[in-house]
Amino acid sequence: MTMLAEAPLKNAIPTDQELIDFVVREARLIDQQRFDEWLDLYADDAFYWMPLEWNQTDPRLTCSLMYEDKLLLSIRVERLKGARTFSQKPKSRCHHVLQTPQVDSRDTAANRYVTWTPMHYVETRLDEQALYAAWATHHLCVEDGRLRIKLKRVDLINCDAAFGNIQLFM
Repeated sequence: MTMLAEAPLKNAIPTDQELIDFVVREARLIDQQRFDEWLDLYADDAFYWMPLEWNQTDPRLTCSLMYEDKLLLSIRVERLKGARTFSQKPKSRCHHVLQTPQVDSRDTAANRYVTWTPMHYVETRLDEQALYAAWATHHLCVEDGRLRIKLKRVDLINCDAAFGNIQLFM
């Protein structure tokens, strides 16, 4: 049995459990390297943000580890799939360990839902393995009866440390 990338909502307004299931499913798609399906979870005007500073409030006025719109995310996905991407031979692999996501806010009139998920993330390639601790905040909306990511913010505990290349998505 294949896991569906995204389950359609039963109603126009998502339940807390549907929001939680969505966040867990998103991490699983990354772990299984189902990047096209993962990318489809993002709204066209979405951003993926990894701040560089603790409690950073603006990705445009302060440098970030990543601040990518859907176009940049799709370019990274294409690079990961590329036959000539020698930096990905063998491919990097990852594993998310999530605590149960919590629904921080729901504004059904504005079609905005926010979840917060503490997590550990392991990324490995060849003999190198890195462990990161972080919190993921998902800003979600409903489009065409499906949940979509408007913003995914990943706050690393040690965001101001010196990092090597992070190849995949946390």
